[in-house]
Parts: sequence; structure tokens; C-alpha cells
Amino acid sequence: MPQTPHIEKHFTASARVRDIVIGMSDGLTVPFALAAGLSGAVDSTRVVITAGLAEIAAGSIAMGLGGYLAARTDAEHYASELARENRETVEMPAEETKEVVEVFEEYGLPHKNAVEAAHALREDPKRWVDFMMRFELGLEKPDPMRARSSALTIALSYVAGGLVPLSPYFVLHPMRAALVGSIVLTLLALFVFGYVKGHYTVRKPLRSAWQTAVVGGIAAAAAFAIAKLIG
Repeated sequence: MPQTPHIEKHFTASARVRDIVIGMSDGLTVPFALAAGLSGAVDSTRVVITAGLAEIAAGSIAMGLGGYLAARTDAEHYASELARENRETVEMPAEETKEVVEVFEEYGLPHKNAVEAAHALREDPKRWVDFMMRFELGLEKPDPMRARSSALTIALSYVAGGLVPLSPYFVLHPMRAALVGSIVLTLLALFVFGYVKGHYTVRKPLRSAWQTAVVGGIAAAAAFAIAKLIG
């Protein structure tokens, strides 16, 4: 009897996708809250636009720099651990072989077979070290261009997200109209962004969509209320 082939579909979020999510989510939320807060304190769309653009510039640089430093830290950590593993396989091969055996046994391989596999792996020092990096330490070799790519992706995503809540202030001059337009447009963008993110990650797009929109709405409402109280 013919059987339908089993095809598994998995979504593995790449580093770039994670960077886009980080930049876009903050870019939509922070300038939105700032614009809403200023709308409660001043009656000038020009002030909101100026402050909003300044925040987007500062925020994108800060977020991009954070992504750059995080990626550089990962690369430096990997290089440090790689040097240590290379040194230990030369200075204490018996202990390192024992660790390989333990890794294989954790995956259910019988002790005898684990020992044979470990000794076979020792024949290729490069693969031996690579095995230890992956399966003992859980580290993957980082992309050498990761730091620059991460910084640029996060920064541009932040800018793209930040321009959404500000755009109504460019075309709607009465403050109330601009504020309402910003709220509607940004909540819609947050909902769509949350839906897409949820569809590819947790497989619950509607829950992710409304949660993302609610968080952004609460941040903006809090900023507006504080500005009104102080003003």
C-alpha cells in the first residue's frame, strides 16, 4: 500500500530574522510611546516629529551597537573556547576522550560503542575539537560578518518601525488627528507584525498579534497619561 512521504516542516529562525524582530519590535513601540507622550504635553506636530526623529536616530544607533557588541562577544567567546579545547586535546587527551564517551552515552550509545566511536574521532583532531565545541559546549562557529550584519539589520529595522508611528504627524497637522492616526496605524502595524512573528515562531499568530498590540498600546497610553499629568 503506497504511503504518503513524511515531510517535516520546521522553521529555524535565522540570526537575521531574530535581528529584524528585535529592531522592529522596539522601533514600533518606543517612538510610538514617545509620540503619544509628547502629544499629551505639547500642541505642535513639529515638536513631535523633531523629537521622534531624534529618538529614532539615537535608538537605532544604540540598538545597532548593542547587536554589534553582542555578536562580537559571541565570536570572542567561541574563539576562547576553541583555543582551550585545542589545547586540552593535546595536553590531556585521555580526559577529553572520556568526555566524548560521556556525550555519546548521553545519546543512548552503549559504553563499548561509545568508546570505539570516541577513539575513532580522535584520529581527526579537527573534527574531534569541532565535536566537543558542538556537543559538549553547545557552540556553533559564528559567521565572521555577523557583528556588522547584526548591527545594520537591527538599526534599519528600528528605523523602519519607528517611522510608522511618526508618519501621521507629517501629514495630519491638528495634534488630535495626528495622534489618532498614529494610534490606529501603529496598533495595526503591531498587530500585523505580531501575527507574522507568531506564525513563524510559536505557531499561534492571533495570540502573538494581540499581545504585541496590547503591549505597544499600554506603553503609549502610559506615556500619554504621564505627560498629561505633568503638563
